Amino acid sequence: MEKLTFYALSAPEKLDRIGAYLSERLSRDVARHRYGYVCIAMEALDQLLMACHCQSINLFVESFLKMVRKLLEADKPNLQILGTNSFVKFANIEEDTPSYHRSYDFFVSRFSEMCHSSYEDPDFRTKIRMAGIKGLQGVVRKTVNDELQANIWDPQHMDKIVPSLLFNLQSGEGTESKKEKESPAELTERCFRELLGRAAYGNIKNAVTPVLMHLDNHSLWEGKTFAVRCFKIIMYSIQSQHSHLVIQQLLGHLDANSKSSATVRAGIVEVLLEAAAIAASGSVGEYGFTLQMTDFKKVSAYIKKCFVLLILGPTVLEVFNTLLRHLRLSVDYELTGSYDCTNIGTKIIKEHEERQLQEAVIRTIGSFANTLPTYQRSEVMLFIMGKIPIPGMHPTLPSTVFETGKLYLLDVTCGFQTTNMLTALPNSFLDPLLSFALQEDAEIRLLVLEILVSLIDRHDNLPKFSTIRLIIISDISVLKLKVDKCSRQDNLFMKKHAQHLYRHIYLCCKEQSSVRPHFEKLYSLLALISMELANEEVVVDLIRVALALQDLALSSEEMLPVYNRCAVHALSSAYLNLISQLTTVPAFCQHVHEVIEMRQKESPYLLPEDVFIENPKYDKRRLEGELLFQQAKITEVLGGSGYNTERLATPYVPQFTDEDRLSKRKSIGETISLQVEYCSDVCFLSLQRTPAEEITFETLKNAIVDSVGVEEQEKERRRQVVEKFQKAPFEEIAAHCGARATMLQSKLNQIFEITIRPPPSPSGTITSSYGQTQSRSVPVYEMKFPDLCVY
Repeated sequence: MEKLTFYALSAPEKLDRIGAYLSERLSRDVARHRYGYVCIAMEALDQLLMACHCQSINLFVESFLKMVRKLLEADKPNLQILGTNSFVKFANIEEDTPSYHRSYDFFVSRFSEMCHSSYEDPDFRTKIRMAGIKGLQGVVRKTVNDELQANIWDPQHMDKIVPSLLFNLQSGEGTESKKEKESPAELTERCFRELLGRAAYGNIKNAVTPVLMHLDNHSLWEGKTFAVRCFKIIMYSIQSQHSHLVIQQLLGHLDANSKSSATVRAGIVEVLLEAAAIAASGSVGEYGFTLQMTDFKKVSAYIKKCFVLLILGPTVLEVFNTLLRHLRLSVDYELTGSYDCTNIGTKIIKEHEERQLQEAVIRTIGSFANTLPTYQRSEVMLFIMGKIPIPGMHPTLPSTVFETGKLYLLDVTCGFQTTNMLTALPNSFLDPLLSFALQEDAEIRLLVLEILVSLIDRHDNLPKFSTIRLIIISDISVLKLKVDKCSRQDNLFMKKHAQHLYRHIYLCCKEQSSVRPHFEKLYSLLALISMELANEEVVVDLIRVALALQDLALSSEEMLPVYNRCAVHALSSAYLNLISQLTTVPAFCQHVHEVIEMRQKESPYLLPEDVFIENPKYDKRRLEGELLFQQAKITEVLGGSGYNTERLATPYVPQFTDEDRLSKRKSIGETISLQVEYCSDVCFLSLQRTPAEEITFETLKNAIVDSVGVEEQEKERRRQVVEKFQKAPFEEIAAHCGARATMLQSKLNQIFEITIRPPPSPSGTITSSYGQTQSRSVPVYEMKFPDLCVY
């Protein structure tokens, strides 16, 4: 062998003749079953191949591959294993010159067949399968970087390689080979990871599609364990910038299986959940680890969000839209009780399977949402809100549909941490969210309150006082609440949206369908605003709102049930107890505690301990005197500590119209009649034309006194309008709106007639029936021009 090797190195041009001779001898020995000589010939070929790396090796390789093919075609397992081992040695050689005519199609087919070997002897069966896996690994190594070879990523090759690997990966689950150093499953996983790691951008689809087909053909989505394992291998093996391609394929496969059983769809969604989590966690890599090691947690989180946006950005809305669409399909199937299943016909659904699918979708929504930045998460919540069916508007839908949508939103808001409320609650999200708070359905209002509470709670204060069920305590320091100083962004947010929030808190208390959870969430909302977003002006307004709620419970005009009146009193007392201790004004705290002690003695049904329980106790007696919080007393004690006494002395009046909500005037002028403000805006032009009226002290005094009566008239007029739109027939309302539209159009026509004049004409003027002179417009071709003007 040493002499032969020396001769081949000295005369490389003789290699092809040496290879042809050895190939002829090996073919003859295989046919005559002289297996000893076969092993000698293959050993000689292997040593020559490893020693001779010259430009003339191509012809020798042809003889070598011909001999390997001869061994793989043999029926003897030992010969197949021998040929595979030789091929693996050849695959590890880096050739200096490319080959233009070499084909590996046979080897892909044969090695894939060996991976599915069903040989009787289990030991030989394992060896043959492992040889097939090693052979496929060798083919990939030999062809993946050689542009002149047949593309191994073509579907015709991937449809053989990938299922063969998955077959061994699945069959090796839970088993360990004691005789072998490694099991076929371990070898398969390593080979599969190597294959995926070499996949470029354009090859990901061809590598993942056979995985999806294999899971479909063998019903492996329903178990979920193997499918999740496969895609974990895929997501951890491919390059991170290609993760969104896998997610897109999963979404497309979910759409393709919209008529499959609920367990199959749930399995795909579970895999999508795992893939999204891996894409998000693996996108930072070593950079996130380094930043965490240096305690730059905020910077690390920010960089992670940026990487996630780069990876998942194009597919974010597609993910949510697809998941919500399949939720709607699941609900439709649940309503109809059956659907046309693929290749089976009509199939009766199982409710528990559809529920499992819906829960999987919810978890996936939360996983995706947790990777998004603040501004994009608010857009996603708004997007989901638009997809949730309203119970009142869709009476045929079961309550589970709304509950599922509710879980969507709460899962998205879970863990939503932000330092800037302007980005967490922009106008585009806050306005639609609060509009839901005015719905008659109690569940929707409770959902809105839960979302607001979750978004505003940035220091995890909610669990500290929500667990005590609004029980009034004399010292809130035991709760260890985290009260942060109001930042500049928070001040801007409250200046922009405070009155909007106060108005919806007040209106929610007026709803007759509000129950115990609503009042608990309202207390949480008021408390969190006080701790997260409060400055001196906000504190004053919150106290005014609490006192206005007390007046609401006392009002005889409001048709509130007795329980709701007691609940509003309890809410007001609990919040004043909290805010008085947060302001740390001793006289204020003393007044609140005196009222609470008096209620504990004479009217315990006005406190949370007796109202927010399973069997509440309440009374219809009229309240007065020491049982009520006195606005004058609170104004006096807080005024001595530097608070705005004028604003404190002014009762809170909610803004009932959109014009008032959009107004930027947030001052003592809120008490002046809304009608006066409206008239002042409408008559602005006429006031400019009249001489300026002298304004004296008596004029201002009379205006304030007269505004009380105007306010009452406006309140009554507003009530009549609301009652009309609630009780009047639809035809009458439509006719009223149509008449207004006709009147407006006629006025516009008059304005256009006055302002838009026809162009001047040389044909002269005409006189109208009213004696007014008007210009007459004549076409150009009818005009008579002097001869000198005609060319």
